Formats: sequence, structure tokens, C-alpha cells
Amino acid sequence: MRILFVCHGNICRSPMAEFVMKALVRSRGLENDYFIESAAVSDEETGNPIYPPAKRCLTQHGVPFDNSKRARKVTSKDYDRFDRIICMDASNLRLIKHIIPSDPEGKIHLLMSYTGKGRNVADPWYTGDFETTFQDILEGCEAMLAARL
Repeated sequence: MRILFVCHGNICRSPMAEFVMKALVRSRGLENDYFIESAAVSDEETGNPIYPPAKRCLTQHGVPFDNSKRARKVTSKDYDRFDRIICMDASNLRLIKHIIPSDPEGKIHLLMSYTGKGRNVADPWYTGDFETTFQDILEGCEAMLAARL
């Protein structure tokens, strides 16, 4: 399964989801079954590292991350490269349609839809609440794995 997590800038939520999912997959011995990355719907942060408070939150929860991770923008080619494209909020879903105009294979979803709560993962860039964002991401990633994705 090839999963691409997507948020606005690819410096907070989507890299957090990338590394949370990688940790969950690794803890279950499923590394060979998954390929996981993250990207942005905007190019505002392209080339920038994970936002320091997001790194701190991952570290506090014992989730390893790659310090060399840099933000990148989703491309239309990502549709063919990934089995699932998982957005953090409704705005990401709207904006991704400018990059990937159609989803004939039903690959694009909201993360929290896997929990049955179809709501947004709040952007900690604005809320400052990285812990709540982390807990939502963890819940969503665990639900994706439970669904055997």
C-alpha cells in the first residue's frame, strides 16, 4: 500500500502523519507492505523542514522522524504513484482538485473519515495545539491500519 498524506504546507500535519504511520507500520512488522510519504497542496513551504513544534511533539511521543524531510507540493503524477491520498482537512480536499482534477479510482480521502468522524484535523500552525493534532492523526492512522489499508 502506497500512502501520501497531504496538508496545506507539508511542515506540520502531513509529515506528522507520515512519521506516525511509519512508526505504527514498523511496530507491526509491516514495513515491507507500505510506502509512506507526505506533501502539500501549496508551494508556500517547499524546501522547508518539519516545523520545530511538530518535531517536538513527535519526539515527546517517541515517534522517530527524518530530519532531512523537506516540504514538497503534490503533483498530478502522485495520483498514479499512490494508492491512497489522505488529506487533513476539507480545504486540502478542495485545493487538491486543482492539482488532481479527477479521482476515478476513489483514492482521495479525509484522514478522519477512517474513524467515522469525517471531520478536519485542526491545523496546529493556527491553533498552536500540536497535541490535539497528534492525537487526531494517531487515531486516524490506527483506523486506517485497522481497515487493512
